[in-house]
Amino acid sequence: MTPSTGIGRNERPGAELASLHIWVSGRVQGVFYRDSIRHEAIKHGIKGWVKNLPDGKVEAVLEGQRQALEEVARWAWHGPPTAVVREVKLEWEAYSGQYRNFSVL
Repeated sequence: MTPSTGIGRNERPGAELASLHIWVSGRVQGVFYRDSIRHEAIKHGIKGWVKNLPDGKVEAVLEGQRQALEEVARWAWHGPPTAVVREVKLEWEAYSGQYRNFSVL
């Protein structure tokens, strides 16, 4: 964050900040889905985390500018080339500002 404004370097003044919780199902484990979404998130200045679930889904919590989150949500529908995405569930939530980077759990 810049000391004078409290705005992170990837956050535009006046841009709407939000949190997006995503669950992705299909063939999304063992196909570099988590690393690929991490790359997309970092590219768009998004913070949060992604992890595999025992039921074969991938879960992610993303925070940042709403427009950037929408772009990553669109990307989630196809994922990396080896993924076969069957369903993407999205839940928009209030921005918490609790994440400092993007982690693969």
